[in-house]
Amino acid sequence: MSTQENINYQRIEEAINYIKLNFKEQPNLDEVAEKVNLSPFHFQRLFTDWAGISPKKFLQFLTLDYAKSVLKEKQATLFDTAFETGLSGTGRLHDLFMNIEGMTPAEYKNGGKALSINYSFAESPFGDIIVASTPKGICYMAFADDRVEAFNSLMAQFPNARYTQMVDIAQQNALFIFKKDWSQLSAIKLHLKGTSFQLKVWEALLNIPIGGLSTYSSVAREIQQPSASRAVGSAVGDNPVAFLIPCHRVIKSTGEFGQYHWGATRKSAIIGWEAAKVNQSA
Repeated sequence: MSTQENINYQRIEEAINYIKLNFKEQPNLDEVAEKVNLSPFHFQRLFTDWAGISPKKFLQFLTLDYAKSVLKEKQATLFDTAFETGLSGTGRLHDLFMNIEGMTPAEYKNGGKALSINYSFAESPFGDIIVASTPKGICYMAFADDRVEAFNSLMAQFPNARYTQMVDIAQQNALFIFKKDWSQLSAIKLHLKGTSFQLKVWEALLNIPIGGLSTYSSVAREIQQPSASRAVGSAVGDNPVAFLIPCHRVIKSTGEFGQYHWGATRKSAIIGWEAAKVNQSA
């Protein structure tokens, strides 16, 4: 990574990977710090600066017990209440998005022909990202560990569009989500290419509050298609706007976090980071 923030995330990612692989041995602070080539003092400080809590407490949020407890208590108001309090009454995240607008059939068929797409690269707590927008809103956002590969993936989504590398207001507004500047989220618009089923699933994901988790079967029930868990899983995996539409909050019914388009470790890190933020505001 080119910046110190991204280097720090790489160290956090490496630490999480090590702990997940050696979870049964419960490695202590000294062991994990050694694996990322930092002193225990500096590792403790880096982790606390990154997550807002100690490594020990943060890692508790990454265990299966956390996932299972959230699912078990889903009907309780603990996480929803903390979420609402943290937003100072601005409401659930999905209410703040002004619209989810699917492309017209002609746009879909023509691979984005006549679309003008601006794109740029930015930093996040979880590594570099690519974000792209049309005049109607954000059409794509993904983690970009390799910038060339990330841009090629964007072009594969809209092969006939015209591309300009530049930052615009839509992109800037979307990036506020990583800073938890929730007052700015009302300015976010999404311009998504998807089937009506995919749009329903993506909209349902916006109902899952920060710090909360759901399952594929729960999402299927929410869109009133309880037998479509597998199709829901495919739609979740096809989410074109990482983090803005929180597909990382959908896990297996067993409580396991499961896979993630941008890496299982990154998914674990995001879930833990969000849980820590909710815990701080509760």
